[in-house]
Amino acid sequence: MKDVTTIGLAQLDPKVGDLAGNLRLIAEAHARGKAAGCDLVIATELAVSGYPPEDLVMKPIFLDAVADAVAELARETAAGPALLVGAPWRVEGRAVNAALLLDGGKVAAVSPKHDLPNYGVFDEKRVFAAGPLPRPVECRGLRLGVLVCEDMWTAAPAASLRDQGAEAIVVINGSPFETDKQGERLKLARARVRETGCPLVYVNQVGGQDELVFDGASFVLDAHGREVARMDGFVPGFTTLKLVRKDGTLVPEGGTVAAALDPLAAIYQAMMLGLRDYVNKNGFPGVLLGLSGGIDSAISAVVAADALGPDRVRCVMMPSPYTSRESLDDAAELARNMGLRLDTISIKPAMDAFGAMLAEVFAGTNADTTEENIQARARGISLMAMSNKFGHMVLSTGNKSEMSVGYATLYGDMCGGYSVLKDVYKTTVYALSNWRNANVSVGGLGAAGPVIPSNIITRAPSAELKPDQTDQDSLPPYDVLDDILAALIEGEMAISDIVARGHDRATVMRVWRMVNIAEYKRRQAPPGVKITRRSFGRDRRYPITNGFSGARPGEG
Repeated sequence: MKDVTTIGLAQLDPKVGDLAGNLRLIAEAHARGKAAGCDLVIATELAVSGYPPEDLVMKPIFLDAVADAVAELARETAAGPALLVGAPWRVEGRAVNAALLLDGGKVAAVSPKHDLPNYGVFDEKRVFAAGPLPRPVECRGLRLGVLVCEDMWTAAPAASLRDQGAEAIVVINGSPFETDKQGERLKLARARVRETGCPLVYVNQVGGQDELVFDGASFVLDAHGREVARMDGFVPGFTTLKLVRKDGTLVPEGGTVAAALDPLAAIYQAMMLGLRDYVNKNGFPGVLLGLSGGIDSAISAVVAADALGPDRVRCVMMPSPYTSRESLDDAAELARNMGLRLDTISIKPAMDAFGAMLAEVFAGTNADTTEENIQARARGISLMAMSNKFGHMVLSTGNKSEMSVGYATLYGDMCGGYSVLKDVYKTTVYALSNWRNANVSVGGLGAAGPVIPSNIITRAPSAELKPDQTDQDSLPPYDVLDDILAALIEGEMAISDIVARGHDRATVMRVWRMVNIAEYKRRQAPPGVKITRRSFGRDRRYPITNGFSGARPGEG
């Protein structure tokens, strides 16, 4: 047995389906490990294919290509460190989510994932077969217990490894970001350490993949549950540490513990990373968005500039006769502060054209939300025309509060390719705006300082689709609305329990109905960064046609 084993932790940002690109990332990490004298380099869950590969796993030609890529990687281990890497793999003709130990130029061991998550954004049981309870693998004088992500979240897999003599637990992960997820991971990891008496190495993916953002923040715990190493969150990285055998126990040494981000900083980093990877991995030259002078489009523009650089963000002000001078001035000031291009396109000619075109069929009716929605759709058509002409992706700017209750126009302000605020409540939008004015985002490419004009943050929000309009004409105050929405969506609470929190019953029932009615809109909304435990999309699957009222029998 070796007294000292050097391991490398490779916190990678793979792209789903880009086997050649992912192979390069893993090979580069292996080369760094070799240069650092590592005995073992540990990569992330399904790093070869990218995570989550979803139904790509069902294509035999894809699994064939993965096998070829793994064979090429294995050859890298003929000299230098062993490599522990995740890949979809065939075992007895079935696809499993596996941790592969590559050593000596070949696949030395296969550890299939035992616990397949089938909740929230995860549906691995759809594409993978579950493996048996794991057994330790021998690697360079170590008896390693290997777990794949969800296997750490229950006790049985780690207990199986303990009972079979594992000396250290290694967990490879594709664990998406959620608020307070890092604390939950640490709590569960410490539970596994207590149960096994083994140190634990947790290596997590980083980067954006569709609506998911992986925050990395890989860490190492000693056999007492103390955090002895943590990598930075939201950025790829590579670090090394040693497992030193002392009195028959492996002790991790030489790691550094990166500072944890505060909650608002973490949300902001997730928004930046999710947008940056979505735009870059899909090959867009940049983004385009409507800048209204309101807070949602303001913070969206700032996040985009921080993520991509101001030169890749193009803003458009599209005033109507109801747009205030205040909105025009605020939008222009924000664009100046961030160094963003701002074009102005009046939608009045479109409003006049539609008014004339529809005059005959609308004769005898009064103006209502129909005419308001025409304004929103004229803006959507204008943005999409510019997107088609110049190739930039349209960035939608609606927040979670609005999307929850349907306070948005289909094919109008909802049009776009991506949204950074899709899972961000309005009250959090205000908090993020104040945070960004006081802080510089890590890795941000935009201007420093208070870039969002204070008037945008303090003035009453308005869609400005008719005279003297404010959001609160149609909605409860946002602090009330957001608390009710969080209780309904993240909490899945009963109406009576929400009322018991101090809310008016009629208001709660009204919000419930608005949430249900708006389901058909949300099904047609663009993807966006997942922030909370229950985002709209794969996380929350309610029927569009839904007759459940939310009231218990006898409540009315």
